[in-house]
Amino acid sequence: MTYVLELEKLESGYGETQVLFGVNLKARKGQITALLGSNGAGKSTTLWTIMGIVKPWGGKILFNGEDVTMLPPYKKVNIGMTLVPEGRRLWPQLTVEEHLIMAASIPRSKERAQEILEMVYQLFPRLKERRNQLAGTLSGGEQQMLAIARGLMLNPVLFMLDEPSLGLAPKLVQEIAETISKLRDEWKLTVLLVEQNIHMSMQIADYAYIIENGRIVLEGTVDELKENPMVKKAYLGL
Repeated sequence: MTYVLELEKLESGYGETQVLFGVNLKARKGQITALLGSNGAGKSTTLWTIMGIVKPWGGKILFNGEDVTMLPPYKKVNIGMTLVPEGRRLWPQLTVEEHLIMAASIPRSKERAQEILEMVYQLFPRLKERRNQLAGTLSGGEQQMLAIARGLMLNPVLFMLDEPSLGLAPKLVQEIAETISKLRDEWKLTVLLVEQNIHMSMQIADYAYIIENGRIVLEGTVDELKENPMVKKAYLGL
């Protein structure tokens, strides 16, 4: 089994407050790995620490077998690590296409920018229709599509998504789930998905970890976790 990302005993936090305690996690090549848990469990902090936005206190981050623990965020982007943050973080006064072209200005993407742009528009026909529209005038679902599309313009190997279903209507949550499946099946990306929406994640992920209070408490294939009594009771409401 080839792992694109491996976390070994990762620790981090903010100020003097420790949030992650010895997190071990692996993202398998070409699969969707989900990191699940309730609000405040440490899911977003895990992603921010992987990207170097939050400095690791201890442990290791390996990307394709290389130690990238202390690499700054811009260097991580240039080797193929991409994070689509929670809350979309778009520029309201820029058009859809301006967002996409600007993302592709990094060295890793420049040569393939036009090709990736066409692939992105195939994945999101609605963004192609709205390419000259200001991001601030898009609906919530369209803004989430744009945030994902902007991440794809970085030409990633590892694609991390932080709460992509947050605040979306059920129909749009389903659309986002189908899009993430396509990123694995058609784009051949390795996806690390952070979600509170356990049902959506279980529908598309191959493997999942459950985090509580900054510690991994359970892991397994999605089928194994669906049968786990604790998961059924605490997360699936069964």
